[in-house]
Amino acid sequence: MATLGLIGSGLIGGTLARLAVNAGLDVVLSNSRGPQTLSGLVDELGPQVRAATPAQAAAAGDWVVVTIPVGAVGTVPQEPLAGKTVIDTGNYYAPRDGTIPELEAHELTDSELLQRHLAEAHVVKAFNNINYQHLRALPRPVDAADRTALPIAGNDPGAKKHAADLLSLLGYDAVDMGPLTESWRSQLGTPAFCAPYAVTKDDNYRNQPAAPASAAEVSAALASARR
Repeated sequence: MATLGLIGSGLIGGTLARLAVNAGLDVVLSNSRGPQTLSGLVDELGPQVRAATPAQAAAAGDWVVVTIPVGAVGTVPQEPLAGKTVIDTGNYYAPRDGTIPELEAHELTDSELLQRHLAEAHVVKAFNNINYQHLRALPRPVDAADRTALPIAGNDPGAKKHAADLLSLLGYDAVDMGPLTESWRSQLGTPAFCAPYAVTKDDNYRNQPAAPASAAEVSAALASARR
């Protein structure tokens, strides 16, 4: 059975853990506070799930999701992630992360920052542009007419395919944005950020029920993004 490792187990991480359990995957959870703080979530999700340290989650995962504040990417363990597909859900937000000059100047995207830290891994941007409640509500079978699409970006074609395979297992199609340099197209403040997955398709997404977003709709939103 394949395993999803999670470095960070907050709202997005916890939601992905639930979707992974529903898809029949094993899950290894971790956070910065220690495995003992995850006992409630482990008990809730059942025997397919265990808590561990970030290094243990990194070593165990066939895919490893990094879902932590961008300001903390330097804490992500490097050695156990060598050669692995690492999915980055991060969105740079200076009031939380601290000012990062390279991101402010658009010299790098935040996923490129993580890729630089994890030089031997293959970083793929995904799951960063959808509210956790909508992420939980929108999975559909692979042949469903109302299946929702999520954007991905990455420098390694094999890793992007591997990430798309995970999205499909969890109930989503993937739209390829291109390399990590293009991952800004799905980030905070862009047309593809959260609004496509709400009924009203606008910035009031937090207060709206989930609504499917097709690959064509997501592709159009990505194409309309401006820096």
